[in-house]
Amino acid sequence: MVQEKAAAPAPGAVATGGPPDGLPRERTGGKALRRVPAGRIAGAVVGGLLLFLSFPPLGLWFLTPFGVALVTLSVYGSRPRRALWLGFLAGFAFLLPALHWVSPIGVDAWLGLVAMESLFYAAWAVGAALVVRLPLWPLWSAALWVAMEWARGTFPFGGFPWARVAFSQGQSVFTPFAALGGAPLVSFAVALCGGLIALVALRLAPAPRWNRAVALPLAGALAVPAAAFAVPRPGDEARTVTVGVIQGNVPGRGMTPLGDEPAVVLGNHTRMLHEMARAVREGRTPRPDLVVLPENSTDIDPYRSEFAHREIDAAVKDIGVPVLVGAVVGIGENNRATRSLVWDPVTGPGAYYDKQQLVPFGEYTPLKDLVLALFERAGLVGKQSVAGTRDGDLKLGPVTLGAINCYEVAFDGIVRGTVRTGATPLTVQTNNATYALTNLPAQQLAMSQLRAVEHNRAVVTSAITGISAYVTPEGEVAWHTAELVPAMNVFRVPVRTAETIATRVGALPEWALILVGTGALAAVWRRRTRTLVHSTDQEADHQVGDA
Repeated sequence: MVQEKAAAPAPGAVATGGPPDGLPRERTGGKALRRVPAGRIAGAVVGGLLLFLSFPPLGLWFLTPFGVALVTLSVYGSRPRRALWLGFLAGFAFLLPALHWVSPIGVDAWLGLVAMESLFYAAWAVGAALVVRLPLWPLWSAALWVAMEWARGTFPFGGFPWARVAFSQGQSVFTPFAALGGAPLVSFAVALCGGLIALVALRLAPAPRWNRAVALPLAGALAVPAAAFAVPRPGDEARTVTVGVIQGNVPGRGMTPLGDEPAVVLGNHTRMLHEMARAVREGRTPRPDLVVLPENSTDIDPYRSEFAHREIDAAVKDIGVPVLVGAVVGIGENNRATRSLVWDPVTGPGAYYDKQQLVPFGEYTPLKDLVLALFERAGLVGKQSVAGTRDGDLKLGPVTLGAINCYEVAFDGIVRGTVRTGATPLTVQTNNATYALTNLPAQQLAMSQLRAVEHNRAVVTSAITGISAYVTPEGEVAWHTAELVPAMNVFRVPVRTAETIATRVGALPEWALILVGTGALAAVWRRRTRTLVHSTDQEADHQVGDA
């Protein structure tokens, strides 16, 4: 019998069971075994570190595609088991510094969170190692990246979407994609660009030679960010509102940011509100149409404390305009809610928004009885928070403001739901006091930048210790404070009502990309099954021929 010559794999594709183009074959024993794992480990670690460097406060956003490329190269052609731990290693190298802001809670909490979140990168790596066997694999691996980030933002306990690739692109060439398909499309574009860079490297690896096989993916890697400039964006509507922002600061640090003495935080913010009123009367600052205070701007429940009610009401009457107060209020005897409360200078407290996306182990305790029995520190949560049930559209003066509360800015659906009510501009009230001077405040501000572009809304951030800021609908930070200082400002903010394509289509692009990624995995499985069947048939034919 004459054995037919095997067909060459398509450019960028790897035949099932074969070695990847441009990479040495994995062998058992000898120098190759030592050399290949070392190179893959280095690629995974350096790729993870490049991802970290692309995030604020360093913000070297242009490193993100190269980080994805190195991580992809580290798993390219690996067997699934090896890809699993390489992906975990890359995720750990990325998230260990990126989530260092968790360490004030405890080193064990920080390391535990990093380890758990790294499992999602391990799962992505297994999928990527499989889909690189298909033609056009950079598309499929990028779609799987979106699926991985969706899973991170969903499981467990409502998910933890912090440090998504999109959130490194607060203001970059990739940012306009947010107006077309939201944060998932930005992540996809960056991951696709990284995959194409990896493909260029693979095709140059055997022999550095410029040809069509190299030029095509290189052109694609350049075309992806260039395409962002073609994304349609709504224009200015020639309407503004004057907004005041207060950052009162707190006396404490770390796990006790509000200090031991009650009413200090309340006093800091009402004092700054009186100071703003005095500056308006003296002509040193414009009169605002409304004022935004941060989350936890009162450390005493104004519904239950006559003193707190009186102090807030006096300050609001002094400024003479509606004020959005951040308060933690009691719900019954055993629960609480994190509330954005509209305080009118005439009628007092009125409409409110209760935070919907609660922080697990920070505002409530999942598996409460078990966790409290195992971890004494879990008792610091105290009363359990109750999630709100409505969007954050609140009427303040001449506009309906969109209230987003701290942690919620990381969740696509929460922000989108508020924008779809017609609310504009958006405000993010936040309490970052426990994480002051870490990388959290800067990362959270980058999320506000992306949300501004995604939904064509100005975003006003009021943080209890900083960073308070004003972000234009184009994603530019037009004003911001330092951290751990009292600050205030009054500025004119554009009022935009036009919806972007991303606002209208919602999660559709994300689900489409998830289906593309899972479809690619199904194709690999089908190909593998057909190959096994074909191999079995050939073996049977050989046995018949030998007989």
